[in-house]
Amino acid sequence: MTIKIVYLVIINILSFILMGLDKYKAINNHWRISEYTFFGLSLLGGSFGTLIAMPIFHHKTKKNSFRILIPIFLIINIIMLI
Repeated sequence: MTIKIVYLVIINILSFILMGLDKYKAINNHWRISEYTFFGLSLLGGSFGTLIAMPIFHHKTKKNSFRILIPIFLIINIIMLI
């Protein structure tokens, strides 16, 4: 069980940081992180980090794909953890 928790903590921190980094890149017109990267990380367990980062960084909050899929991925993550 400890390995699962460490994995989830790391992937959620990574998802959170990447959302902040992508917001920074969006503001400064730099190369962006693919939305598929966020969906992949979220599906693999990082949905909580992505979901928390969205309102904090005001990033991807208007995109329906993020507003719908990230909470669904969170539910999937919780079910898989149980």
